[in-house]
Amino acid sequence: MKTQCLIIDDEPLACTLIADYISKIPQLEVLAICHNALEAFETLKNKQVDLLFLDIQMPTLTGIDFLKSLSNPPKVIFTTAYREYAIESYELEVLDYLLKPIPFERFFKAVDKYFKSVCSIDAQVFPSKSVLVETFPDYIQINMNKKHHRVLFEDIIYAESLKDYVRVHTQNTSITTKEKISDFENKLPAFFIRTHRSYIVNAKKITAFTSQDVELGDREIPIGISYKQQVFEILKKI
Repeated sequence: MKTQCLIIDDEPLACTLIADYISKIPQLEVLAICHNALEAFETLKNKQVDLLFLDIQMPTLTGIDFLKSLSNPPKVIFTTAYREYAIESYELEVLDYLLKPIPFERFFKAVDKYFKSVCSIDAQVFPSKSVLVETFPDYIQINMNKKHHRVLFEDIIYAESLKDYVRVHTQNTSITTKEKISDFENKLPAFFIRTHRSYIVNAKKITAFTSQDVELGDREIPIGISYKQQVFEILKKI
């Protein structure tokens, strides 16, 4: 049985993009598209919804207020252009928080979180993680000086922003590519954490952490004030 998805967004182009992404994953199916929370209320009353793709800034009722009003909500992935609601979204225990424009790799990572969460409930009903892994590669392609480097996610220790460039550090080398760090972040799997506006770290490589920084062996990476609560919430679960 396919996962029934409800898209709630007042922007038609955003709805079209999410619907297209859903169509690329065989285990998902678009049940309905709603352009405001009031439409979504009616859909939830009459149909069984497994997963919500929910915008935040909408007329009449925001996505956050809509979610708070539900007594028994489905799993939720926020899709928004606004970063400032991230902390509140974690308090609502949503699966993920996707920033527009949303690349497919980042969308896929959020869907993978959904399947991991439901597999822990009933592995007989829902697809196993291996079904999704076949679609999602275990490496990232990084372009430097017209050369394309394939770097395994597992080998990346951290990445740092150098204005319009990102330097990716592995155990043995570093590769610099022209890309915004926020765009680079969207291509990474769930075990990477943004600790600072200039740094992303591989959570699997963290050997210790304090209120000010995380340690990756002999490297210390700062934790930015605006990222602190989000980072600690993630670290508690690792």
